[in-house]
Amino acid sequence: MIEVQHLTKRYGPFTAVDDVSFKVEPGEILGFLGPNGAGKTTTMRVLTGYMPPTGGKAIVAGFDVFEQPIEAKRRIGYLPETPPLYPDMTVRDYLTFVAKIKGVPRADRKARLDSVMERTRISDMATRHCGKLSKGYRQRVGLAQAILHNPDVLVLDEPTAGLDPKQIIQTRELIKELAGSHTIILSTHILPEVSQTCQRVVIINKGKVVAVDTPDNLTARIRGSETMYVQVDASGADAQGALSQVPGVRQIAVTETRGSVTGFEIDSEPGRDVRRELASAIVTRGWGLLELRPMRMSLEDVFLQLTTQDAAEPEVAHE
Repeated sequence: MIEVQHLTKRYGPFTAVDDVSFKVEPGEILGFLGPNGAGKTTTMRVLTGYMPPTGGKAIVAGFDVFEQPIEAKRRIGYLPETPPLYPDMTVRDYLTFVAKIKGVPRADRKARLDSVMERTRISDMATRHCGKLSKGYRQRVGLAQAILHNPDVLVLDEPTAGLDPKQIIQTRELIKELAGSHTIILSTHILPEVSQTCQRVVIINKGKVVAVDTPDNLTARIRGSETMYVQVDASGADAQGALSQVPGVRQIAVTETRGSVTGFEIDSEPGRDVRRELASAIVTRGWGLLELRPMRMSLEDVFLQLTTQDAAEPEVAHE
């Protein structure tokens, strides 16, 4: 549905987006994640035809954004970082204006406006001037204009910026509901936004893509192995030595000791589940198995590792 190929954007000597490539499948929610200044907004602006690239191409629903801009834009709903509202218009008048511009048939406009305002929970603000809305309501009106013409593709740049916690949850649920019938790129620097909403994530740093994968796969790949936390009451016996002999265990480290109870972090070979063998090694010796659980890096850990490493080459970029 969306294909970005070797996209580059330069401002004089400064390269804001550097040879960025990724795909988004139909009905997918892709998180576009990076620190402030990483090139997220510039990529979104190029992708939506807001500005031309220096190099590369972007294809939306089969149409080249730069060679067939009108056809591509008809299939895109865009919520920029700052919602494009007219302060002197009421919410309903503004959305009616947008519906006309975006070609919503006259016979369908009222029903479409009512439906979109209800979905984005702005019906109570229909007669309020956009300039008098709170930041949260402005953001929701911006989301309403993005989905008004029922586009194939939604490009959402920081869609929950300025919302309170309840509104954030509601917006996340709405985005999830829109997936399937819409393909969504969600640009954000808020990590929970990605882990709770997106099926795959592109991480960009200093204009370059440093990773493309699911959040779960990223955490597994960055760690490089499966890691378990095990807490054992071995009554003074050498539990570390015994557990290090379990097939598939690569490394074991003591994390805490409290009387006869010891906690271990145990790294196993990638893709190998050693929980059964660890449990058996403990129980057959008559020791107490107090805890056995996988340890996973959070998306925050992955993000920090990928965006603070000094390596010039991308970490990974699998489709």
